[in-house]
Amino acid sequence: MRRAVRFILDGRERSVSDLDPTTTVLQWLRGSEGRFGTKEGCAEGDCGACTVVLGELRSGEVRLRAVNACLLLLPALDGKALFTVESLARKGVLHPVQRALVECHGSQCGFCTPGFVMSIFAFYESEREAPTRRRIDEVLSGNLCRCTGYRPIVEAVRAAYLLGRREGEDARGALAKALRGLSGEEELDLSYGGKRYLAPRSLDALASFLEDHPGAHVVAGATDLGLLLTKEHRDLELVVSVGSVPELCAIRETESHLEIGAAVTYTDALEPLAALEPTLGELVRRIGSTQIRNVATVCGNLANASPVGDMAPALLALEASVVLRRGKRRRELPLSSFFQGYRRTAREPGELLEQVRIPRAAAHRLFRVYKVSKRFDQDISSVCGAFAVEVDGGRIRAARVAFGGMAAVPLRALSAEAALVGRPLGEGAALAAAAALTAELSPLSDMRASAGYRRLVAGNLLRRFVHEAAGSPGQSRVLAEGSA
Repeated sequence: MRRAVRFILDGRERSVSDLDPTTTVLQWLRGSEGRFGTKEGCAEGDCGACTVVLGELRSGEVRLRAVNACLLLLPALDGKALFTVESLARKGVLHPVQRALVECHGSQCGFCTPGFVMSIFAFYESEREAPTRRRIDEVLSGNLCRCTGYRPIVEAVRAAYLLGRREGEDARGALAKALRGLSGEEELDLSYGGKRYLAPRSLDALASFLEDHPGAHVVAGATDLGLLLTKEHRDLELVVSVGSVPELCAIRETESHLEIGAAVTYTDALEPLAALEPTLGELVRRIGSTQIRNVATVCGNLANASPVGDMAPALLALEASVVLRRGKRRRELPLSSFFQGYRRTAREPGELLEQVRIPRAAAHRLFRVYKVSKRFDQDISSVCGAFAVEVDGGRIRAARVAFGGMAAVPLRALSAEAALVGRPLGEGAALAAAAALTAELSPLSDMRASAGYRRLVAGNLLRRFVHEAAGSPGQSRVLAEGSA
């Protein structure tokens, strides 16, 4: 057992103990370290003012990713490197990203500027090719600015690439060596003030502990659990992390399935999901922001049973299943049987959601998923619709229709599925299924949309799917994937 969090900050190893293990990185930076460049804005991972960058070893190389410090628990720094806005300038010389923001007048009130600096820094240090405007917009989607506007900030991203690399800045080798020095097999176990944080290093140890402590709060990226701390100000007495278990950080591809472990982030899952079904890649790019996707997990999104979790309807339509483990016992459950009510699932006390299994495409399967929200980036769905059909000889032989954002749980539209089966793939099938949806769905009304709007949009998305699947002429997308 190790009783201290060890990480690298500004090239030096730090060891932190005797601290509430549910302290966030933002609280530690501002309260204990006096690093006031990292700001607190929304305290829920939306505004990006608290953005910092984490460095960790992956395949022997240092990988940098932007994250929200307001949600990240301090123990999550264990074995990693932390960069804040104060880390970048060297001997009074600004980093090219900072210099570009100054020269392009990319800061006005300045409150959000450090967060922009850190998002751009992670991007600039990770991607060497000059970015397209669309890529820049994606990188900045988790940083909100309401005074300067985005034009000079976008110009600053481009200008940073033109400034070139800072002389002698490639310290990745030294950082990689320092991070290797932090690696070890000890299990992190922090206790302070009646609270405990445990990070097991093996799946067996994790499963055994949860079986003995069924009331523990299981955490991956803390993008949902963190809100219990920052918004509800709750005391979490026992937190157990899945992030140090190698088996849960793995993505496995078999002949029949894509298997995603409980600790796999959306960022890491994006390419395998897009390879499985291209529209899954489009969906993932609109879940949260870059900072959120860098720590939030696919399985965590399912385990918290949010009715507006965007992956749930897509995986329902793809006939995904979840593997649950309690102690030494495993069981596999169709995702359609997993959600049981608002924020309630079929997980038993002490049971872990170990992985999600997504079947590979059946013969002649056609699949699409669409998200409708008030903003393109970083917004909760008003309606998320997912559709899959198997077509043989021009007729629909099997169909799955699923929606999120409509009710207390992600749901399948069984009447619409029945209306599609047996019909030729075309407008007639779409109209019949849309009519069935109107009678079948009883969506809720809230601040995002009315019940009538949701019902109308659900039917229109189904018609759009059939339109695209049938190869009908006409444009159904405003911005094609890959546009600049």
